[in-house]
Amino acid sequence: MASEVQTDVVQMASGERAVVVKTSLAAPPATIWRFFSTEAGLRCWAAPVVKLDLRSGGSLQTNYDKSAHIGDPGTISLRILNYFDAEFITYKVKLNDAFPAQLQNHDDNLQEVVRLQRLPDGGTQLVSSMVGWGSGADWDKAVAFFAKGNEWSYRNLVKCAEALPPGSS
Repeated sequence: MASEVQTDVVQMASGERAVVVKTSLAAPPATIWRFFSTEAGLRCWAAPVVKLDLRSGGSLQTNYDKSAHIGDPGTISLRILNYFDAEFITYKVKLNDAFPAQLQNHDDNLQEVVRLQRLPDGGTQLVSSMVGWGSGADWDKAVAFFAKGNEWSYRNLVKCAEALPPGSS
């Protein structure tokens, strides 16, 4: 049975918005962590072109064009602010040239926090919270873009996790 992926745009008490994506996976957090902590794992669900420097202050760079190289147009660069193996990772999101320059110049607070929590059955509750949005029509479009895109990405992660051979946990 496929895991459900739920996406919501929530308004926090401060008035700030968050794009929240949740899903439950049968594999334990240590197994799901490999999809975030290895280039092979990330290639399965995030993008076909991946360069990972997993450390606080490191980076994750991806490109959706399988014939591209890191640094080519369309490359997405995320700084890794912090992480703790099999529990969480925080990315500093830097908007690329697919977004208006005004947003790129004001994305200083944009972050994605991904948390992995062990469920009582041994599986994993994954929660991705993207925070730090600005306000206005262009930001509204960016929020909608990431709500749709992050859900698509995490649906891909679910497919990869469900394709794991039995006993690979």
